[in-house]
Amino acid sequence: MGEVVAAALLSHVPTIMLPKDVRYELNDGKEITIVTGLERLRKEKFETLDYDTVIVLDSHWFTTVEFVVTSHARRAGLFTAEELPRGMCRIPYEWRGDPELAEAIAARGEPNGTWITAIDDEYLPLYYPSLNLWSYLGKGLDKRWISVSVCQTGETDDFLRVGRAIGEAVAASDRKVIIVATGSLSHTFYKLKELRKHESSDPSHIISDKARDMDHERLAWFAEGRHDLVLETMPEFLTVRPEAMFAHYLMMAGAMGEADFVAPGVQYSDYENAIGTSQVHVWFDRPATGWTRPATSEQKVSA
Repeated sequence: MGEVVAAALLSHVPTIMLPKDVRYELNDGKEITIVTGLERLRKEKFETLDYDTVIVLDSHWFTTVEFVVTSHARRAGLFTAEELPRGMCRIPYEWRGDPELAEAIAARGEPNGTWITAIDDEYLPLYYPSLNLWSYLGKGLDKRWISVSVCQTGETDDFLRVGRAIGEAVAASDRKVIIVATGSLSHTFYKLKELRKHESSDPSHIISDKARDMDHERLAWFAEGRHDLVLETMPEFLTVRPEAMFAHYLMMAGAMGEADFVAPGVQYSDYENAIGTSQVHVWFDRPATGWTRPATSEQKVSA
């Protein structure tokens, strides 16, 4: 029987792929903690935990009529980002995929009321959230990596349904998995004429007080393991435009028990700005009692 051994909400901000001297220049002469956080995560988690596969819930990969999961046996090549080709250019990558797990996830789409397709086309585009995180956390470790798209016509319940499919597929497999939800909390950029004034990581540059306050509220809930509150207040949070409708987090939460998901989060970075958007790393270890809230005696009787 498979299991999720850990989960994370991680930033993939393009700045992490810039040369160190350029990062320092943009950030008032110091390193961004998004970089040092990834370095710590690799050393403390990705190099030490017992796992087979990393599932990346990629908030930059938008599909339209279905969710897609990569099912390649292997992916390799050179990557240049269509969004930021100057900063992310001809980056080499090579990792093993997990076709068996990908097909299992896809097979559980319709039973959960949604649509997921496994695709192994060698020409399927790659998006930089998956590439950036693999560069820091996966390169040289010979683990399997697969990515799941965000269906741009989906809504909160659709994202949770995909998460349920992922959780069921993992449980029915023999895999030990790390789930990585990659993307921001609030996510609004400054306009082009203004954004170069806001490249520092200082959170005073977050696009608005409302966005910053709502992000901090959710970070406090993560620390307490109160994922139920995050889910209950999604309509309110959507008003500050979380990245990709917060699909990356919602899919992760769906795989981990939704409102019963109780793992407390540990920040592996400061809460930082990137030209108006929020950036932070939060790691969720499996609690000793399991990922979900234990059933009450009444629930056990009714079951």
